[in-house]
Amino acid sequence: MKTALVCGAGGFIGGHLVYRLKKEGYRVRAVDIKSPEFRETAADEFILGDLRDPVFCDRIASGMHFDELYQLAADMGGAGYIFSGEHDAIVMHNSATINLNMAECAHRHHIDKVFYSSSACIYPETLQREAFNGGLKESDAYPAGPDSEYGWEKLFSERMWFSYARNYGIDVHIARFHNIFGPYGTWQGGREKAPAAMCRKVAECPDGGTIDIWGDGEQTRTFLYIDECLEGIRRLMQSEFTGPVNIGSDELISINNLAGMAMEFAGKKIHLHHVSGPLGVRGRSSDNTLIRKKLNWSPSRPLIEGMRVTYEWIAGEVAKNV
Repeated sequence: MKTALVCGAGGFIGGHLVYRLKKEGYRVRAVDIKSPEFRETAADEFILGDLRDPVFCDRIASGMHFDELYQLAADMGGAGYIFSGEHDAIVMHNSATINLNMAECAHRHHIDKVFYSSSACIYPETLQREAFNGGLKESDAYPAGPDSEYGWEKLFSERMWFSYARNYGIDVHIARFHNIFGPYGTWQGGREKAPAAMCRKVAECPDGGTIDIWGDGEQTRTFLYIDECLEGIRRLMQSEFTGPVNIGSDELISINNLAGMAMEFAGKKIHLHHVSGPLGVRGRSSDNTLIRKKLNWSPSRPLIEGMRVTYEWIAGEVAKNV
């Protein structure tokens, strides 16, 4: 039986990853500062603790040998959290500290294979000033110029993990996630991503009502359903390719149209009220040429399918809170 240590397992992607690994027959030790919010973990062990503490990190890697480490733990959230500028210091400090601790932990405890979740936020802001532009290629990362401190920390941690790979022989695999979404994720409170925010706003709004949209709503993104993200992670870890590689959709959509999609599921006609708010870049899409070449696979599930599942789950959560 293979063993895996999953850091960030109380979060959205990490929680789903634990279920995927268990289905594949892994023994999983899961770690986070919080328990999963919306369903029980599938992990064999779930250890609560702070990965900013190197003593705690050493403890969670002890007692058994781990074949693989999945490092998804980070201080992050949606645009309202990442792009407001109010949390820059804590985002940089917390995430960098976690990665430094876990890299040293992987080295000391002889964990041979590591997955690190980077982000499309590492790409230069100058390439993302138009709503409709070509997809971002992995080689576009340099010259560097992310539009957020979150992106700068992710880029630093990519280099740090690959430094450990070169110097200590750790088999490190890195993916740059592009807006992963799906059920069992944060859907309120300010840290939710755009798909969850649109689903919640529409579910809470009466037919004929009005919801707020930041900016003019013509800013664009691609959104990848969680199951395809997990497939990309596992294919990357089973390959000899180390990355970095994009794991994201190339199906571009505006925020206005994303809200419209949620309205269709709800069977409602809702007015959009455009207000000022943190926006991030104007347009971002994933170029999937490299992942097709290296893994003979790329995401293909239509956005509408994942959004329908996500809307139904969030609408159910909203109904529970009425």
